[in-house]
Amino acid sequence: MPVFVVCAALMLAGCYSGSSDEPRALREDVRLLAEATTIQAVVPRNATFESLLRQQELAPELASAVVSAVRNVFNPRELRANQQYWVVKTLDGLFREFRYQINTDELLRIVFREDADGSTTVPFDVERVTLPKEFVRSTVTAEITPEANSLIAAFTRGRENRMLPIRLAEIFSGEVDFNTDLRQGDTFTVLFDRAVRNGEFIGYGDIHAAVIEVDGRRLTAFRFPDADGKDAWYDEDGQSLRRQFLKTPLPFDPRITSGFSYNRLHPVHGTRRPHLGVDYGAPTGTRVLAVADGVVVRAGWAGEAGRLVHLRHSGGYETMYLHLSGFGPGIRPGVRVAQGDVIGYVGMTGTATGPHLDYRVRKNGTYVNPVTAFANMPAGEPIAAERMDDFIRFRDEALRQMREPASVPVLMASAD
Repeated sequence: MPVFVVCAALMLAGCYSGSSDEPRALREDVRLLAEATTIQAVVPRNATFESLLRQQELAPELASAVVSAVRNVFNPRELRANQQYWVVKTLDGLFREFRYQINTDELLRIVFREDADGSTTVPFDVERVTLPKEFVRSTVTAEITPEANSLIAAFTRGRENRMLPIRLAEIFSGEVDFNTDLRQGDTFTVLFDRAVRNGEFIGYGDIHAAVIEVDGRRLTAFRFPDADGKDAWYDEDGQSLRRQFLKTPLPFDPRITSGFSYNRLHPVHGTRRPHLGVDYGAPTGTRVLAVADGVVVRAGWAGEAGRLVHLRHSGGYETMYLHLSGFGPGIRPGVRVAQGDVIGYVGMTGTATGPHLDYRVRKNGTYVNPVTAFANMPAGEPIAAERMDDFIRFRDEALRQMREPASVPVLMASAD
């Protein structure tokens, strides 16, 4: 049996777990295949697909052919350092298979295809392989303490990945400013699916429900289809959590490094001048989100403001996002954006002392404080009366699962 057929069967069986070693089942099988050898390594910094293959002693024309074949299913420029890859070759050095870990759920697989008579008609079969996984319904509770005084710290202290609190913050982004509203003793309980493969954690599935106690308020969120069948978030009374404007344009609220002021000492020029926005400190490359549905008025260079995106919204509102390192996909004047769309990335272009987002809001032509501008925005449509019974059953079951997490079953997932 050709080696690439055996490897394909092993891979689709989920033997690969993302560890630094070759999967055990694959190692055992390769030992049985005396005609082949497998090389496992990680992508070095500044590598390209072609240089990676050339390091494995592939002929230049063969490496170029592989890269050309890859472009049909995967952008070679998205090759990332420290990701694992495997090369399978015959003992006399002929290339048979290449596998690259795109992410926790996908492998890029390239197989050398040879006809029975030894001639090669189509040199490579290239595909993205989705690895099977399962979901375990889980409940986690975190608390703000002196040792864990932020939402992320509260969850990572309990050994959760920081992506869980980030996604929780997105759910309540219209209700809570997690940068300013948190107090000691605030608690957060989340019902979610934990993705595992071969018993190892590989990421998070859907969040289904959450109950948080923040600054004396009890807030709830339940994922339930809206009237159009799209998942939406509602409180325990069936009221929508969607607001016309998000509290902030970042996926998680970082610290405010400079507030709204008419008389701020400029950190570069050393003079006092108005600062008609709020500065959020965040790493370069952090996604910047449209706070509401709108139209792009401007997306380009704006002098001291660096790269800037200017959006116009309904109700006389405009928002501006300054010092960006780059723009989101397709962002250009005249394009319509939806709330939560990526419009750019945090940077320090223009006049800036470090990476941050300068976020500004205008109402009917007058600048207003972004922290308080949208505090009392109305909610979206509630659950319709004819669907309330279904919602209540879902809500009560979710609350029960949060109270009794040990009774929640494992949910099996398909490869997709």
